[in-house]
Amino acid sequence: MSKNRPFVLSIAGLDPSGGAGILADVKTFEQLQVTGFAISTANTIQTESRFYEILWTDLDFVIRSIETLFENYKIETVKIGIIPSLSYLNSIVSTIKQLSPNTKIVWDTVLKSSTEFDFISIKNQELLEAILSKIDLITPNYNEIRQLFPDFLSGNFEAKKDSTTPILLKGGHNAEEVGTDYLYLQNETHKLLPSATICYEKHGSGCVLSSAITANLALGQSVEKACKNAKIYIEKYLNSSTTLIGYHYVP
Repeated sequence: MSKNRPFVLSIAGLDPSGGAGILADVKTFEQLQVTGFAISTANTIQTESRFYEILWTDLDFVIRSIETLFENYKIETVKIGIIPSLSYLNSIVSTIKQLSPNTKIVWDTVLKSSTEFDFISIKNQELLEAILSKIDLITPNYNEIRQLFPDFLSGNFEAKKDSTTPILLKGGHNAEEVGTDYLYLQNETHKLLPSATICYEKHGSGCVLSSAITANLALGQSVEKACKNAKIYIEKYLNSSTTLIGYHYVP
């Protein structure tokens, strides 16, 4: 029964094809045996292979939705997906931390869709750093990390990473180590190797991975264990079909 399961929340876009956004997140939550809630930051018109249009949700409506859920439920973790601006994200994160300081936040740093539609550009580095100080984990791929931290991959970021939020750098876009992820924690780095030799690309795979991590954190797992177990889940999802649409299985 749901009363025995932790409550988790996805704040992300609505993808009518179901492969990404809050629909994908709630499917993942259910498989991992947490009770999932969802607040939509945007309505979209898209399929698994093409993005047509987006209509952003008014920020005040999102904030009121957050307040209502937190007033009625003890939400352990929150996953945040697409947002139109850093100021929009900052309002969401600040509201969550004011309502429930111990709630963990995972930001899936979706800067553009898998079909190359741009959602947000990173221009205010000072605001970004302020936001990251209130977030428990971000999950960028190699393209996104270059926009978030231009010096990260050059090695100049090594001295700075200890003071930032934990980072799971996803390896799907790294031609040299495809599928190998790196988890940067405060004082250590973990290399997460893929267990599958062949994986099939999926629309919304980043959403599924980040929501699996969010669910695992709500279940009491450490960041390292949550990421490792989520990697197992996403590999099963990637190999569930040979098309861009995946299927969720109980791990």
